[in-house]
Amino acid sequence: MSIDPRVALQSLTAALEEHLAAASARRGDGDPSVEAAFFAVADAFEVYEDALYEAYNEVTPLQVFDDEEDEEEDEEADDEDLEIVEE
Repeated sequence: MSIDPRVALQSLTAALEEHLAAASARRGDGDPSVEAAFFAVADAFEVYEDALYEAYNEVTPLQVFDDEEDEEEDEEADDEDLEIVEE
């Protein structure tokens, strides 16, 4: 079942508005409402991106990163810094 990209975009917009509201009312570092809003934006974006691709074979210039990808990229960058010298 495919989702209309317009409906997905409305959900993404609503998630962004909720994130702004949570961020502006933040009650300190690690506020659970900000974290929940953050993940809601990421989830809504992925639904929108999938709907856009399915309907129009198109994507946005945006990408959602997660901590696991960041850690893997850091490890790969560390490996690239190493140089093997054979004598």
